[in-house]
Amino acid sequence: MNTEAPRSADEIRAAVAALISPEPDDIPDHANLVLLGLTSLDLMRLSGRWRRGGIPVKFESLVADPTIEGWVRHVAAVTADS
Repeated sequence: MNTEAPRSADEIRAAVAALISPEPDDIPDHANLVLLGLTSLDLMRLSGRWRRGGIPVKFESLVADPTIEGWVRHVAAVTADS
């Protein structure tokens, strides 16, 4: 498994923080990541990296709920069979 594929809220938060610059602890679970500065290009890069890392995330699902808690739910759902 690629170490760039997130398995927890902290790993997702760290990946997002690396793109939008605040400290990971400054990103609340429920905050809209787009409103915090995450662009659609950033999101495409993250989803591509995570898919290459073995997590079959769906870009559309990430866009539909652009929060840490939403992405944790999505990752858990797509990895439930793993």
